[in-house]
Amino acid sequence: MDQATPAETRPIASPPGAPTLTVEGMRATIRLNRPEVHNRIEPADLVTLTALLAQVEADPALRVLVLAAGGKSFSSGFHIGELGQGQADENAFGDMVDRLEALRLPTICALQGGVYGGSTDLALACDFRIGVTGIRMFMPAARLGLHYYRSGMQRYVSRLGVDVAKHLFLTAEPLDAEAMRRVGFLTELVAPDRLAARVEELAGTLAANAPLAVQGMKRSLNAIALGGFDPAVIEASQQAAKRSADLAEGRAAWLEKRAPRFTGR
Repeated sequence: MDQATPAETRPIASPPGAPTLTVEGMRATIRLNRPEVHNRIEPADLVTLTALLAQVEADPALRVLVLAAGGKSFSSGFHIGELGQGQADENAFGDMVDRLEALRLPTICALQGGVYGGSTDLALACDFRIGVTGIRMFMPAARLGLHYYRSGMQRYVSRLGVDVAKHLFLTAEPLDAEAMRRVGFLTELVAPDRLAARVEELAGTLAANAPLAVQGMKRSLNAIALGGFDPAVIEASQQAAKRSADLAEGRAAWLEKRAPRFTGR
């Protein structure tokens, strides 16, 4: 992604079939690993995903997270057979997605296939969603008799608007890739053979920018979108960036017409 990125990849072990985390330089990737069942998310995966997000959050060297999968679908969401069987699991799914949304790093969801149910909220919790032509999404809550959890509905409304959220939740009708882009579910739509390259390009751009400014603005923008922002918190974040060595480096690099070398300090 840039000249400071080492070449090696460090895998972090997880149980077979569970989501995995790999780290390469300043980029982390969490991957869903059940393509034979459309990357269905099991109750045990919620614990794994929450732990992996905590690892990413705790690593000061990381600057961007990619959420990815393989196979025909990105994810079919939480195991439908478990719905209604344990409220703790349903709440844990929402808590895990909230944790992803609140992650200090910018996040990219790479949608190589269709995205359904709870995993539509997983994707919406990411800052960028790059999908490929030919995919589709739908939210089947109304068909299942399920009343969706509050933070998931709030994410739909804050990112897509209340009219789109009502259509998707109340009709359970699918959207194709072009419609996903049109309503804002996808931030970008690319050909399947361009997905990996575009994700790499965007991850590199995000990792190369000043982390204090990027992370502070992400946090502030999310708070503004949800309508619960504290002006004093945003002001404090702004002042921290203003006092940082990164701001001085950014100015110097701009004047010297060179790439900046940010340290996050």
